[in-house]
Amino acid sequence: MKGYIYISGSGTDPHARGNMNDPILFRKTPTLGACMTNIRRVVLPGDFIFVVSGSVPAVQQYVVGGMEVAERIDALAAYKRFPEGRLQTGAHGRVEGNVIVDAEGNQHPLDTHKAETFEERIKNFIVGTNRVALEQAGLFGVRKRRSPAHAFFLGRAISVRN
Repeated sequence: MKGYIYISGSGTDPHARGNMNDPILFRKTPTLGACMTNIRRVVLPGDFIFVVSGSVPAVQQYVVGGMEVAERIDALAAYKRFPEGRLQTGAHGRVEGNVIVDAEGNQHPLDTHKAETFEERIKNFIVGTNRVALEQAGLFGVRKRRSPAHAFFLGRAISVRN
């Protein structure tokens, strides 16, 4: 088993901005759909993926959470299996979801990434298990200082990496 840690894109923070589409850690089955192709292509079942919030002015970055990899599937299989993860415009006008294909397996109109990267991004959709997410512990309010949750998540990440 191996562990992988990555930092979300600048400005991505599920609490401060409510804009983390990928990975989706706050549902029963966690998923990583279109982002981090470099990690999705090498992880195996039993490995762990942890994500750190992106850089947001006046907000300290923190470990959002992670998941154990259960399986890798393609994006069309994810479209059928995770309808709640399909791209859509949310209540605040933001694109939500991490399934980037339409019903025919074509690039969804809300997926604004370059078309030439599409084929690589639809491979290895990660279905997770054993998720851990900071929101579960209700600890968003204490993330500006070191918290027991940080120690747990970072300790887990470090022990998985070794």
